[in-house]
Amino acid sequence: MSRSAPEQLTDLPYADLLRPHTGPLRSDERYDTVHFDGGEHTDESGAGAAFLECAFTGVALNGVKLRQARFNEVWVQAGRWVACDLSDSEWQDSSFVGGVLAGVAGYGSALRRVVFRGCKLEAVNLRSAVLRDVVFEDCLLRDVDFGEAKLTGVSFPGSTLEEVRLRGATLSKTDLRGAVRLGLPDGHQGLRGAVISSTQLLELAPQFAQALGIDVKGR
Repeated sequence: MSRSAPEQLTDLPYADLLRPHTGPLRSDERYDTVHFDGGEHTDESGAGAAFLECAFTGVALNGVKLRQARFNEVWVQAGRWVACDLSDSEWQDSSFVGGVLAGVAGYGSALRRVVFRGCKLEAVNLRSAVLRDVVFEDCLLRDVDFGEAKLTGVSFPGSTLEEVRLRGATLSKTDLRGAVRLGLPDGHQGLRGAVISSTQLLELAPQFAQALGIDVKGR
C-alpha cells in the first residue's frame, strides 16, 4: 500500500479552515475543522465525540477517555497520548506523525487508511481491532497486542517490532517484509496470511521447527 501522511500543518487541505480550540474536551461533542495546539488534557472525557478534519499539534493527552469517539481526516503531530481509552473508536483517513502512544487501550477499534510515521507505540492494546490499509512507517512497536484482531493490507516499512503479539489474529495481504526486526513472542502463531521475506523466514525457522516438533541439531 502506498499512502503518505502530510508533513506540515499547511499541507492539510483544510488548513485554512481550522479554528483554535479552547477549554476541555467534552463527551459526544462534534469538533469540525478544529485545531488543538499544544497544552495538556488530563483525565478529561471526549467519549463518543466526533472529530472531523481536525489537527492535533504537540498535544499531550493523559488518561483521556475517547471511547467510541470517531476520527475522520484527523492529523496528529508530535502528540503524547498516555493511558488513554480509545476502545471501540473509529479512525479513517488519518495520520499520526512523530508521536508517542503509551499504555493506550484501543481494543475493538476500527482503523481504515491510517498512517503512523516515526511514532513510538508501547503497551498498546489493539485486541479484536480491525485494521484495513494501515501503514506503520519507521515506527517502534513495543508490547503491542494484535490478538484476535483483523489486519488487511497492513504494512510496516522501516519499523521495529518488539514483543508484538499476533496470536489469534486474522491477516490478509499484511506485508511484514519492510520491518527492520520481527520480535514475535508468539512465534508462528497468527502469521498465516502475512507476507515475509526470505531473510525473515530464516530468522523464524527455529520457531517453525519447534512448532512442527522438529529437533534441529548441528553435526
